[in-house]
Amino acid sequence: MTDLTSLTLSEARDGLARKSFTSLELTEAHLKAMEAARALNAFVLETPDRARDMAKAADGNIAKGAGGPLAGIPLGIKDLFATKDVRTTACSKILGNFVPTYESTITSQLWRDGAVLLGKLNNDEFAMGSSNETSCFGPVVNPWRREGSNTSLVPGGSSGGSASAVAALLCMGATATDTGGSIRQPAAFTATVGMKPTYGRCSRWGIVAFASSLDQAGPIGRTVRDASILMRSMAGHDPKDTTSVARPVPDYEAAIGKSVKGMKIGIPKEYRLDGMPAEIEKLWSEGAAWLKAAGAELVEVSLPHTKYALPAYYIVAPAEASSNLARYDGVRYGLRVPGRAIADLYENTRAEGFGAEVRRRVMIGTYVLSAGYYDAYYLRAQKVRTLIKKDFEDCFARGVNAILTPATPSAAFGVGEKGGADPVEMYLNDIFTVTVNMAGLPGIAVPAGKDSQSLPLGLQLIGRPFDEETLFSLGEVIEQAAGRFTPMKWW
Repeated sequence: MTDLTSLTLSEARDGLARKSFTSLELTEAHLKAMEAARALNAFVLETPDRARDMAKAADGNIAKGAGGPLAGIPLGIKDLFATKDVRTTACSKILGNFVPTYESTITSQLWRDGAVLLGKLNNDEFAMGSSNETSCFGPVVNPWRREGSNTSLVPGGSSGGSASAVAALLCMGATATDTGGSIRQPAAFTATVGMKPTYGRCSRWGIVAFASSLDQAGPIGRTVRDASILMRSMAGHDPKDTTSVARPVPDYEAAIGKSVKGMKIGIPKEYRLDGMPAEIEKLWSEGAAWLKAAGAELVEVSLPHTKYALPAYYIVAPAEASSNLARYDGVRYGLRVPGRAIADLYENTRAEGFGAEVRRRVMIGTYVLSAGYYDAYYLRAQKVRTLIKKDFEDCFARGVNAILTPATPSAAFGVGEKGGADPVEMYLNDIFTVTVNMAGLPGIAVPAGKDSQSLPLGLQLIGRPFDEETLFSLGEVIEQAAGRFTPMKWW
């Protein structure tokens, strides 16, 4: 029998339906793979007993013909999603051993559809980071390595555990969140597929908040088809989330293989950055050629406010983080470091509980919201955000179906290589991805090639609001042309 962990989610689903193997066998194979891959530090909590119980229940349902769309499929869950009776920390010391008494809407929908919980996945603390080095559980290691080198590479962030686990075949798919690129950048760094849905398409209820107007949950899968299957279970209206949109959820998988003939693909000139590596430029041209060969029409478009997106994002996101993280005060739950007065309790708890990057962003956010600076920074950033959104609207009004860009400015870099002396160096990793969050649009990252050191590189497709189906169709064209890549096992 084929090694069960090497199957795609869609192949595993079909195998379970044919009764070629059981969910318990599939789950055991992944639990064994997780045990052998602890050097990657992708999981911060393994739940083998719960996984086996859920797998047995799924097998029972499949036998009765009552299995859901994800019946028996083992998944990893980013440690930002509240899981009832299973520790959820956002990878921060301040949440310590917090065990929720409730389930996030998205995970409850996955369990409703029969999925199996393998464990909680590592992420940057409170999702603040582009390399998964800020977690209180230590950095995640990318399963990919440079050719001829043993240097540990980052998997991208903040959903680095999700991307690393999917790339290393430790789970059949994973939940992730994207505030400024945290699904798409790790997907590009690990040769996995990451879908950031339209803002409001997936419920945020029960997900630890970073920046509420930017956060959006989505899937990371091994293939475009796998991501589309996961997306169908994750999407949907939730009355508990006031930003959730009441629209029917399409069958995303049905979009796979659909013709893209006649579609207009925008190539934004502003994304051609000074000093962009030649291999990123080459990859972008190749991706455009593949879409053209499939019958799509390429048009040059302009997104003039792109250059302001990164600075505006790094005002809006920290401002919202400063507000959201005010709830971690040592009084109600999580870590408590006593002090002589209530102000000391707050200060001591936050100083010990928050890591350096979270403290930095909270301080930036508090500063830009303070009297005298609110108009100069936060209000102006929100105005820029409106202009960025209008740039995209103008493109789509001209008949453009999707926009093709690189996903990242480089391949994965080494652990500890960036951001030590200058945090802005790390923030620049989000240059191609933040515009999508600022405009609330859907975006997908698809593996498209490798760099000179045999590391994966990804392309990004940006779509119209609530038109994820077009992105899945176009993404599959790129995937078919580029082929699939898996890392050489070294762990």
